[in-house]
Amino acid sequence: MSKSSSRITTIIGAQWGDEGKGKITDFFAGEADYVVRFHGGNNAGHTVIVDGHTYKLHLIPSGVLYSHPVSVIGNGVVIDPSALIKEIKYLQKKGVDPNLKISDRAHVILPYHIEMDITLTKHQGELAAGSTKRGIAPVYGDKMYRHGVRMIDLLEPEVFKDKLEKAFSFNMTLIKAFGHTSKLNKNDIFNEYIEFGKFLKPYISDVSVDLYNSYKNGSSILFEGAQGISLDVDHGVYPHTTSSNTLAGHISSGTGITFRKIDRVIGVTKAYLSRVGQSPLPTELEGDEATALRDKGGEYGTTTGRPRRVGWLDLVQVKQAVRTNGLSEIALTKLDILSGFKKLPICHSYKVRDKIIKEMPASLSDFRRSKPVYETLEGWGAITSGMIKEGFDALPLTLRNYVKYIEDQIDCKITIISVGPQRHETIIR
Repeated sequence: MSKSSSRITTIIGAQWGDEGKGKITDFFAGEADYVVRFHGGNNAGHTVIVDGHTYKLHLIPSGVLYSHPVSVIGNGVVIDPSALIKEIKYLQKKGVDPNLKISDRAHVILPYHIEMDITLTKHQGELAAGSTKRGIAPVYGDKMYRHGVRMIDLLEPEVFKDKLEKAFSFNMTLIKAFGHTSKLNKNDIFNEYIEFGKFLKPYISDVSVDLYNSYKNGSSILFEGAQGISLDVDHGVYPHTTSSNTLAGHISSGTGITFRKIDRVIGVTKAYLSRVGQSPLPTELEGDEATALRDKGGEYGTTTGRPRRVGWLDLVQVKQAVRTNGLSEIALTKLDILSGFKKLPICHSYKVRDKIIKEMPASLSDFRRSKPVYETLEGWGAITSGMIKEGFDALPLTLRNYVKYIEDQIDCKITIISVGPQRHETIIR
C-alpha cells in the first residue's frame, strides 16, 4: 500500500498515547498539503527524529519539518500562546520556519487555568488523571461555561477585556474556595496576552474555511491525533483521561471538516505499551523487567520528562481503538525495542471475578480488578538495515508471527511496520 492512497488520512493513537504518532505523521506528511491538529493542547508531546536531529513538538503538527505542507492548529486544540510562541522560536532556531495556520476559534489557556489545574489535581486525590498541570481541563471547562477566551479575542482588546473580567473572577473564586492563594494580576495578564496576540496575528485565520476550500481544489489533508484511545474523555478509562475527545470522529468538531470525507484512518500501536499518569494498567511491568523495557524504549515523557509506566501489549485496548475509530489499518511501532526478549506475552483478554472479558469495561471497579490473560510468543533477535531494505518478508519469522497474531486478534490489517525512530526505518506492507 502506498503512502498516498487517500486525499484525507488520519493518524490516531490506539493506546495511552506515546505510540509513535509523531514519527508516523512525519512519514506521511511529505505527501500532504496540510497537516492538522484537532484536539488537546501542549499536554501532548511528539518526538520526531530526522537525519539524526531530534525535534520535540507539543502544539505544532509533526509535518512542520517538511517545507511543503501547511501546519494547522484546529479549533478543537486549546492553546497556551506563550508555549506556542516558544515552540515557533525553537523551530526557527533549528532552521525551520513554520508554515502555520491557527484557528481563530481555538480557545486560549490563561495563567489562572494552570493554577486551577494544580488546585484540582490536589483536590481529586487518587481519582486524578495524572495531569501535566498545563491548564488543559480548566480551559475546556471555561469553554463549556461559555466564558472562554478564543484566539480571535486576542486581536480584539475590548472583547478580550470583557471576557477576561468574567473568567478571571470565576476562576479566582474557585481557587480561593479550595484554600489556595494566588498572586495573579488581571491587568498584567491582559497586557501580556495582547502582546501574544500581536505576535501570533499573522498565523490566525478561519482554518475551517481554508481547509474546506483547499480540499475542494484537490489538496490532500493529514490529521494528526495527539493522544490515545484510552485517554478519550468519553471512551477512555474515565476519570483517568484527558479532557478532550481523542477519537477520529472528533475531527469534525475539532476542525470543521466533515467526517464523510475521511476514508483512511491509521491507528498507531506500540509493540508494547506505556502510560504516563495514574489509572489501572492490567499488563504493567515492575522491577528490573520494567526498567529494562523503559530504558531501552526511552519511555520518558516528551512534555514532562516523567518515567512512563510500561507493560506488555494489550489487545483488549487495541480492539476498542479499532472499533471506536473505524480504523482501516494499523501502524505497529517500536518492534526494534522488543529485540532480544526471549518471550513476549500479549494480553488478549481480561479475567474479572472469574469471568473472561474481551472488551474494555466502563466499570472502574472491574478495570481495577482486571487481570491480563496472555498468549506468549517467541521473541526475535536484531533487526538489520538489510532486512529493512528488503521489506517485511526479510524480518525474523518470529517477528512476523507476532504481527500476524495481532492482526488475527484485532481483525485489522497492519500495513506499516516501524523498526526504529528514523524515517527510513519504516516498512510499508
